[in-house]
Parts: sequence; structure tokens; C-alpha cells
Amino acid sequence: MMYQVKDIWEPDFGCEGIPDGQEPCCDVILEDRDSGKVQTIRVPDAELYQKEIIVGSLVTVQDGKLLKSE
Repeated sequence: MMYQVKDIWEPDFGCEGIPDGQEPCCDVILEDRDSGKVQTIRVPDAELYQKEIIVGSLVTVQDGKLLKSE
């Protein structure tokens, strides 16, 4: 299935920062290109930067991981 990234939410941990031992993650809101159904998945922030996934990107999900489509 092909999805479009509709939004990326970064949690606000306030002045305490990210809890020890927790990897910074974002909630990525995806819209199915065929059905229009929306779902949210949690993705490590570093993975989004590494794969250059931003709002508007077309992606697929395989084994719970986002893959950017060309």
C-alpha cells in the first residue's frame, strides 16, 4: 500500500527532556492513497531524517518500518 505523510508530530517533553533510555520518536500520520484511511505510526526521529521523510512524502510500510518511495 502507498501512503502519503500528512503530518509529523514531535512530542513535547517540557523542561524534563526525553526520559533516560528512550529514543526520540515522532507520530507520523499516514493517509492510504487508495482508500483515504488515516493511521498513525510511531517512528524514531533519526530514521525520518536518515530516510528524508517529510510531510508530503510518499511511503510504504514494511514490517512496521517506513520506506520512502521514489
